[in-house]
Formats: sequence, structure tokens, C-alpha cells
Amino acid sequence: HNMSQTKVEAPFVEGGGGINFKNLIINGNFEVAQRSTSAVTAGNGTFTTVDRWKTFTGNLGGAYTTQQKTNSLADQATTGQENYLEIKCTSTDSSVHSQAYSMIRQHVEASSYLQSKLRYGTSDAQKLTLSFWIKTNLTGTHSMSWYYNGSTDGNTTYYYPFNFTVSSANTWEKKIITIPAPPTSYGSINAGNATGGLLNINLQIGSDYQDPAGSWTGNVAYASEDVPNFFTSTDNNILITAIQLEVGDDASDFEYIPFDVQLARCQRYYQQVPHTASGSYQGTPFWNLNANSAITRFPLPVTMRTNPTGGVSGTLNTDVKAYFNGGYQTLTACSVSDTTDDSVRIDLTTSGAFTANEAGGIYIVTTSGRFTMDAEL
Repeated sequence: HNMSQTKVEAPFVEGGGGINFKNLIINGNFEVAQRSTSAVTAGNGTFTTVDRWKTFTGNLGGAYTTQQKTNSLADQATTGQENYLEIKCTSTDSSVHSQAYSMIRQHVEASSYLQSKLRYGTSDAQKLTLSFWIKTNLTGTHSMSWYYNGSTDGNTTYYYPFNFTVSSANTWEKKIITIPAPPTSYGSINAGNATGGLLNINLQIGSDYQDPAGSWTGNVAYASEDVPNFFTSTDNNILITAIQLEVGDDASDFEYIPFDVQLARCQRYYQQVPHTASGSYQGTPFWNLNANSAITRFPLPVTMRTNPTGGVSGTLNTDVKAYFNGGYQTLTACSVSDTTDDSVRIDLTTSGAFTANEAGGIYIVTTSGRFTMDAEL
């Protein structure tokens, strides 16, 4: 007798309808926000809210915040996304300095993966297509850019500024931009675990950092001369989500990645314990070296890009406490040190409150306490 057959595609095979990690952008739907889900004022070279998105600002008289927010069900139906990033002007700057720059950017790690995907510097260099959903009160022309670190010399960057148009105010619109391959003479992407490429969402760019849209250049060109000034009014805002940067000249559907996978990809660059705010006790055993110091070491759930910079957030003896010999003991210092890409050491200091060669516990006891490990680009 005949039996019907069903073809089963492997989940990680391209074209199989599963995940193939085609998006060069990590956390393009802004679902991971380890540091804060509240609005935080942006700084220069800082990560303050959503993971993998860095604020970069200079010669700016105004100010802005970023925040992870949740779409309404109607907007989820439109964009396909639960979360978005809100960029909000909080202080104006009507006079644009010639060397002003204000942007939200993602640094894409070089690695062999990026060069293998893009093959820059070869006769088979690939186009990229960027797609995203945007909602803003600022209609008209906007300008973003993609650039990469080339191999002609160790510090050369090549820029491709491009424009797009917002047609209707305060309405979700999908934008698609194709980025051509750079000239072969620009060379390949520098290998290794440093920055390979960068995507810039521009807010204010001065004339010294502008070049015509739609052309590759060796000049520092964060934007075209058409870039608007985001800081004309505190009513200005930009909402953005579903940012996808993929090889080819067509925009495919946004690639959904399970949250645990997305979190792990973010944790390669930044981890904190606990990874989200928790008022419950987070305990780790420690061992007393002597009366004044104790130590603990714990493995990291995800191997990081490089040995991280460790830190402790929160207030000692309020948010972070040490428990030994039946009670909390006063800490005079707590630090993260001797980091490797897969483990960290925590050192505790007291004024004679410990007993050598006995065990205790270090506790995170409020939502403000964290052990942080930073290996961001």
C-alpha cells in the first residue's frame, strides 16, 4: 500500500524556514535590556538601556533618552514586534556644531563570520539590505550610515551614508535600503574580535561629518547633508524596531530568534548577575582567606568576546551583603577581578569580620545590586 511522506527540513538549514542567523544585527527587535528598561539619558560611548546599542555623542548642546518600550497589540500586528526603542529629545540644541555627532549605533564584531558573509575586497563582495520599522513626528528625509574597518591599513574606516524618507508623522512605516559592496580597493574587513562594521542611527551630525548619500567614501561620513537635527524640539521622538541587516539585495521577513538565544548572543558582550532585576536573594558561597578578605569565583553562563571588565553596582551592605557566622558582616569593599572570558573572581574586604578558612555567602538582596561583566565593542 502507499504511504504519504512528509519532508522534514533541518531547523538550521537556510531555506528550511528555520533560523539561519541571517541578521548581522543582534537584538534588532530590542527585546533584551539587561541594564535598564526605564528611560536613561544617553552619553558618549555608553550602553544604558537595550543591549548591543551604544549611544555616541559629541559637541551636542541638547540631550536625549533611550528606552525599551512595548507596542500595543495593534502596533504588534503592524510591525510584528512586541518591543521597540524610543529615542526622545529631552533638551534642545538649535545650533549644530560643525563637528557634532549624535547617534545610536551597533558595533558588529569582525570575526571570520562577517568577512565570510560579505567577502569585502574580493570580486564576489556582497550587497547588504537593511530593513526596519520606524515611527516619528519628523517627516521628510533622514540619513543613516553603514561603515566598516578595512584592511588597507590597521585603522581605516569606510563609510556609506544613505537616506530614507518618512512620509507620515507618527505612523509606523517600513523602510528598505540596499547597500552596495564597497570598491575592491578598500580591502577586506579586519579579522578578529574587534569591530568589523557599524550601523548608525543618526540624530544630529555636523557638516564636517557629512558626505553625499549613496556613495562609499574614505571620509568620516556619518550622514548625508540631508540629515535633520533631532534636537529642535522636546516633542521630537523616534520609535524604531525590527532592524535587520542581511546579505543580498532583497529584504526578507524579520528573523525571530528565541529569547534565550538572543540573550546569550548579548551576553557575549555584557553579562550581569542577576541578568534582570530581582528582589529575591541571589546567593554565592565564598571562602575566607583571612579575617579581612574573602574570595569567590563563578563561571559565566556564556563565554565572552574577551576578558571582561568586572564591576559591582549598588550600595555595599544595602544592595550587596556578606553573610558569615550567623549574621551579615560589614563590607568595606567588593570588587570583580581576575576575569577570564568564562569566569570571574569576586573579592570581599572587611575590617576583621571574617574567620580564615571558613565559608560564608555573598548576596544580592535588592533590585539595584548587580555583578557586571563588560566586554562590549
